[in-house]
Amino acid sequence: MKTYFMDMGLERALNLPIYTLGPSGTSSEYASRFFSKWMVDTYNRSIHALVLNDTYELARENLNKEKGLLVVANAYPAINDFYMDTRLSLLATFVFDTPLYGLAVKGPLPYRPLCIASHPAPIPLISELLPEGLFIARIVEMDSTSAAAIAVANGEVDMALTTEIAVGLHNLKFVSSTRPIHMLWSVFGSQTQH
Repeated sequence: MKTYFMDMGLERALNLPIYTLGPSGTSSEYASRFFSKWMVDTYNRSIHALVLNDTYELARENLNKEKGLLVVANAYPAINDFYMDTRLSLLATFVFDTPLYGLAVKGPLPYRPLCIASHPAPIPLISELLPEGLFIARIVEMDSTSAAAIAVANGEVDMALTTEIAVGLHNLKFVSSTRPIHMLWSVFGSQTQH
């Protein structure tokens, strides 16, 4: 996988925490870990603690309380709110594939249309990945694909569109083919750190 970076001021953001979407197992965490390593390699070992948040909006609020960086997937339906927020400054973008996405279950599937949990952004993948012969009763929108995996693990839904990382964390199994998403990520800093 080839990655591309556009750095527009990260030299002003060394050794600051990175805020992004959690809980553990999200594509945002995966991309943020990659970004943190890139910062270490590019900016003479600049260290960045990773802070996972329940929503991107909560991550933004935490960023505005403390200096730091915010990593947001450009597929996020409300990313425009972050670009328009005058408290934020776009410092970088990068292209980085997500972990593999697929449809995962905890145990045997029921013989009825399924309740499937997903973050809103990758919902179009559900129809692409849904195995033949399975039908959807409803889609439950969650704050993250990791939250969707947790909902399956807790028996709240039948299936989740989630990442391979969340599948491993919550002892689920894929019942569909899998694929990554070739994603653009935005890195914001708070205006107060300039």
